[in-house]
Parts: sequence; structure tokens; C-alpha cells
Amino acid sequence: MEHTNNIFLAIKAAIVALCGGFTAAFGWLGWLIVAWVACMVIDWISGSAAAAAKGEWSSATARAGIWHKAGMILVVIVAALADCVLAMAVEHLPGLAINYTTLVLPMVLAWYIFTELGSIAENATDMGAPVPSWLTKLLAAGKTAVDKTADDNPAH
Repeated sequence: MEHTNNIFLAIKAAIVALCGGFTAAFGWLGWLIVAWVACMVIDWISGSAAAAAKGEWSSATARAGIWHKAGMILVVIVAALADCVLAMAVEHLPGLAINYTTLVLPMVLAWYIFTELGSIAENATDMGAPVPSWLTKLLAAGKTAVDKTADDNPAH
């Protein structure tokens, strides 16, 4: 039994070290990316499961879902590049004392996360799980809040 406990402690220590190193390297934005990727994977798997549960699974539809996710990845890359360009532009504009780090990428990621969470809830409903209406309203409100914040801060 003691040997088993040591293995679990070693695994736990490795996970903590990995998470600590990831946070040190990428900060909160890295965790936002991890959350988005996890949501994409869960959405694709739950969508496939929902289609299979209804007897409607098809490889063509699954491939279309993967292409959709690939498009999202491209948008996230564009958002990251936009933040890099904005940061360089702000840094090199004379007389402009603004400290710009990032805005576009976190907004895009938050919007996609809420979108994916809503889709996951829809997939759960298609699989027969009851989903409380307040949850779908909360997810829609989160997505709307991200949209509104982006609309209110176009020059950031």
C-alpha cells in the first residue's frame, strides 16, 4: 500500500510542477487557451455522442466539425497576431504613454469558450440530459457580455 501511495504522490507532484511551470510561462492567458481547447474537444466529443445517440452520426458531419474547429484556431491565431501588432504599434508611437499587453485574444477566447459551453449544453440536451434553462441563459449572457465589452472598447 505504501508503494501505491508513493506513486500517487509522485504523479500529483508531477502534475503540480507541470501546472506551475505552465502558469509561470504563460500566465492567465495560457489557462484561458487551455480552457478553450478543452471546451473544443468536449464539444466535438459530446456532439459526436449526441449524433450517435440519435442514430445520426456521420463521418462527413464529424469532419465538418473538425474543419469548423480548425477555422476557430485560425481566428485565435489572427487575434494573437493582432495583439502583437497593436502592442508594437503602441510601443513605438511617440508621445503615447499607453501600456498595451493584450485585449483582442482574451476577448476572442472568452467568446469562443461561451460559444463552446453553450454547444456542449445543447449536446447534453440532445443526449437526453435535462439542462436547466438558467444555465443556457447564463451562457448566452456571458457571450453577450463579451460582445458588449468588445463593442464598448474598440480602440483598446
